[in-house]
Amino acid sequence: MIQIKDVSKSFNNVKILDKLNCTITDNCIYGLVGANGSGKSTLLRLINGIYKQEEGTITMNGEELFNNATLKQKIVFVPDDLFFYPGYTLKDMFQFYQALYPRFDEEYAVSLAKMFKLDQNRKISTFSKGMKRQCALIASLATNAEYMFFDETFDGLDPVVRNTMKKLIAKKMSEQNTTIIMTSHNLRELEDICDRLGLLYKGGILFESEIDNLKTNMYKVQISFAQEKKKEDFKGIDILSFKKVGSIITLVIKDEKKTSRKILEKMKPVILDYLPLTLEEIFIYEMEVLGYEFEEII
Repeated sequence: MIQIKDVSKSFNNVKILDKLNCTITDNCIYGLVGANGSGKSTLLRLINGIYKQEEGTITMNGEELFNNATLKQKIVFVPDDLFFYPGYTLKDMFQFYQALYPRFDEEYAVSLAKMFKLDQNRKISTFSKGMKRQCALIASLATNAEYMFFDETFDGLDPVVRNTMKKLIAKKMSEQNTTIIMTSHNLRELEDICDRLGLLYKGGILFESEIDNLKTNMYKVQISFAQEKKKEDFKGIDILSFKKVGSIITLVIKDEKKTSRKILEKMKPVILDYLPLTLEEIFIYEMEVLGYEFEEII
């Protein structure tokens, strides 16, 4: 488990993270979402012991990670700004990782390289941006590290490769109980793979939740009545949004106890439809409740 308590970090007197608190449980895929410049990369570098925070503590299973060589063998980090040694081929990169990670699976790495049609004897510097990202992700997955950190995970990948990488990451987590932390400024990139999402804004975690809870506790409801209805008529229902166009009322509601349908059916509607919400829609309504504009944050 990773515990981050009251962590602050500044660069050139500009505070990037401010008293940030976050707990990431083991054996999950945790997504960190935020606009460019919100501090996602800084937070990952702090957790990985690349930077040192000015305030607060960061521990992994109760131990401080900074300058902890034993713990660092259990983690792998793929940054947004990829770095490869000059002249290295993909084969050279696999050998380099094998020297760092005792559990590195070269056979697995080679099989993935073949699957993605990456020439292991070609210099990585000649690859495209997307191919370089594939190289980094393949090598990191083959380390079999207990904790994997991916910054802007799918940047530069085409849709087919992106979906394949998502499947590989999810399989790694489920089969080996790996803890995976990934960032993106695009909520849609993470909603179908993460177990939990945190929204980073102005140096802190503004909002976080289990994705399953979000998707099963919030609903969009379209309803119509023979008689005129106002928002005040919907007693006992937690309404996040109320809109009316003609005779059709659209509600966005929170319904943790699953009682809303019975309440609405007792009102004898002419039309009653429950519609699914995208994760982006859920975040928009949650931000509105908290008094924020979603577009300003992502």
